[in-house]
Amino acid sequence: MNTMRAARLHEVGQPFTVDEIDVPQPTGNDVLVRVRACGIVPNLKNVVTHYPEWFPFLPLPKFPAIYGLDPAGEIAAVGPDAINVKVGDRVYVNPLRYCGNCLKCRDGKYIACQSLVFAGYFGFVPGAQEMFDRYPWGGLGEYMIAPSYSLVSLPDSVSFEQAARFGYLGTAYGALRRANVGPDTSVLINGATGTIGVGAILLCLAMGVPKILAVARNRNILTQLQTLAPDRIFLHSNEDGPCTDWARGLTGGHGVDVVLEALSPGAPVQATMDAFHAVSRAGTLVTVGGAEDKLPFDPIWLMCNAISYLGSCWFSTREGHDMANMAGTGALDLSVLENLCFPLERVNDALETAQHRNSGGLQNIVVTL
Repeated sequence: MNTMRAARLHEVGQPFTVDEIDVPQPTGNDVLVRVRACGIVPNLKNVVTHYPEWFPFLPLPKFPAIYGLDPAGEIAAVGPDAINVKVGDRVYVNPLRYCGNCLKCRDGKYIACQSLVFAGYFGFVPGAQEMFDRYPWGGLGEYMIAPSYSLVSLPDSVSFEQAARFGYLGTAYGALRRANVGPDTSVLINGATGTIGVGAILLCLAMGVPKILAVARNRNILTQLQTLAPDRIFLHSNEDGPCTDWARGLTGGHGVDVVLEALSPGAPVQATMDAFHAVSRAGTLVTVGGAEDKLPFDPIWLMCNAISYLGSCWFSTREGHDMANMAGTGALDLSVLENLCFPLERVNDALETAQHRNSGGLQNIVVTL
């Protein structure tokens, strides 16, 4: 096949159109992936509508642009220098693109690359367009070129639709690993019913966390989440007041070892601070959420209590392999996600649905190709 269908954005704030374009060919260490499913993250509509105004320091690709952050499919062709990959391999494509040649990349700190981008989403730095020019393909097209370093091998038991959730799952997993979460830690997830929050709960269960404190507003979704492990998941609705004393009461007065902040834009500052003050001495606060307002931190409180406050951005391809392995063994149970699939021609409907989900993070919005 010489041509393919791709949903492309021609102008900020306008609908996507499905265009017929040439199928690219892989060179060097790259591969050609036949995309079968692409996750639609709740924030994509904001990115393609408001980011030039809200976050002008996060560059968008040149138009017409193929978006789509979370693709999964099978390898259709392999570049001449790619090794340990073959045609037919089932893969998730980590959208993080880095140059591999700047000082940070040479030191293995890829998240600090001077040209870092999310393929099919946005760039992190002014030099991002250079990487967009090299990899202009997101997941909302039938084929895409991807560097072999971005590929996560999928076991047969993980569907392409489930793998299309790996981006937000990985966001939570990378943060949990930064905070050294495991069987000896208690974790409070603030914003537990959202896309990242639900993923964090599933991952905490897979990672052996014995006490998971789920904090959010929606009691109905919280109750659904508790059924996954009633003896390990404890619920608090923000509608019942601050979570601080409740969390300390569940941990013998000490507070939780880790707070994962996953609240969305528009969340009140007080909701964040209530959860943060539930952390124990020598505990860790790690943020992966989108809450925008400035926080009234007391540096003396941080110092006297030896508390670590961390930001976490995305996840490595190696961590993607971890998740695939956990899902393959059943430790990470992705069957609880409700896959709501749209054909490529209805990509604009998928974007709208992702912004107005009735089931919160339990719903997985996917475009299938």
